[in-house]
Amino acid sequence: MRAIVLKKNGNANQLKYTELPLPQLKEGEVLVQAKAIGINPIDLKTKNRKGIYSILQNENPLILGWELSGVVTQSRSEKFVEGDEVFGLINFPGHGKTYAEYVACPTAHLVKKPSNRSHFEAAATSLAGLTAYQSLVHLGGLKSGQKILIHAASGGLGHFAVQIAKHLGAYVAGTSSEKNREFLLGLGADKHLDYKTDALEKDHKDYDVVLDTIGGNTIDRSIPLIKKEGVLISIPSGKNNAVTEKATKNGIKGLKFTVKSDENDMKVIADYLQQGILKPHISKIVEFDAMEEAHTQIASGHTVGKVIVRL
Repeated sequence: MRAIVLKKNGNANQLKYTELPLPQLKEGEVLVQAKAIGINPIDLKTKNRKGIYSILQNENPLILGWELSGVVTQSRSEKFVEGDEVFGLINFPGHGKTYAEYVACPTAHLVKKPSNRSHFEAAATSLAGLTAYQSLVHLGGLKSGQKILIHAASGGLGHFAVQIAKHLGAYVAGTSSEKNREFLLGLGADKHLDYKTDALEKDHKDYDVVLDTIGGNTIDRSIPLIKKEGVLISIPSGKNNAVTEKATKNGIKGLKFTVKSDENDMKVIADYLQQGILKPHISKIVEFDAMEEAHTQIASGHTVGKVIVRL
């Protein structure tokens, strides 16, 4: 099968196309022929020896990727049979190995793909949709009537967070560039803030929850906007190390968050997709042999919605 492995090259890592044997299944796993792979910032971070590279650096071969949608071709589980269309977040944070034509997946990390959604849409939703759901519901405890500010709200994670927060009944404000204002409001956001201006500093200081998908000085800009005992959830590893300390000094909670593969939460995501509560926006679809193009798009930092690789 075709696969893309991560090769060490001096002080950097590079992607290399190769041929590998089909994965051998363990009990409770299925072999999935990938139809679509979602590309995320964590892929690039790990390629650049950040992210979760320290966990994977001794893997040989090291295959990036964690979200996919595809068709079951072999099964060592009663949960799925050959021909089932499935999607999920595989082994995160761990070795997902989805940059390949065939992937051995624990059945606990998969759910059936809604019949009314494409493989592209399903793959797009696995990591970012699950991150948005787990961070807002499990960590932030977001409730109907509360106010939330979502940073980079037109991005892969952000655009799902807007939709989930609105579904939960929250008042939603989001930051993006001015050119993405209508896109953001079209997702259901109640308010748009241009991150390039001082609009954020002039905003009301009454948010119950802030979801930070950027890190760095975005943390400092957000803290004054949060109610006492409110919550600041910061996602980007390596750029949020001081969030707890900074938040505590200002009488709020500062929490770091990392998504985890979870069957029950994936069932909720599948249901949201089925009902149209979540509508993935896919800005670009590239072929498997153009993976570097997908990485370049993500590295730009200006992707609206998601980038998908087609197999």
